[in-house]
Amino acid sequence: MNTVSHILAGARLELRGSGALWWPDARLLCVSDLHLGKAERLARRGGGLLPPYECAETLERLDAEISALSPAVVICLGDSFDDLVAADSLDPSHGQWLARMMAGRNWIWITGNHDPGPISLPGQILGSYCAAPLIFRHIAEPDAEPGEVSGHYHPKARLGGLRRPCFLADRRRLILPAFGTYTGGLNAATPDLAALMDASALAVLTGPTRAVLPLAAC
Repeated sequence: MNTVSHILAGARLELRGSGALWWPDARLLCVSDLHLGKAERLARRGGGLLPPYECAETLERLDAEISALSPAVVICLGDSFDDLVAADSLDPSHGQWLARMMAGRNWIWITGNHDPGPISLPGQILGSYCAAPLIFRHIAEPDAEPGEVSGHYHPKARLGGLRRPCFLADRRRLILPAFGTYTGGLNAATPDLAALMDASALAVLTGPTRAVLPLAAC
């Protein structure tokens, strides 16, 4: 698996080609913006119809990361579900799949703007989670102390004519790409994102091949 190492607030992290973050010393796996149930939510609200396979594909990719790394802690960094109804309407087979992955692990659901309240699944439901020296939350705070890990923006960068999801990393914070299958993305160099990052910021593109770009070049 393609990985890029990054030091944040003294913690040695691995930015994986899947879009997952791995902290080996803490045996902690973090993924952001699964958006499970997006196809169901769009159909329910009269939007466009998408093939209803995104839950299975997203869970399959998450299961592969868990099988490869055997984490003690898993953090889902907000917008794990496309809305709270989607969380409660999860196909029973997908709920069982999640339960199997969660067994024996400290599983933390961080609330997001799509899933701001409690869900019926096991695990801790928190607004943020501190595992010193890192703090995990859904949306980056401009004045955050060094060590912030967040998601929300679904950053993407262009390389060779293709837009790929990417991590944004600098000395103070890390913004994760969306891990979910049916997720759009925001250009990594958009002013809202660039304003959060310092001059050292890098875009680390996901996928099977290593690609690291200065954010200023995106």
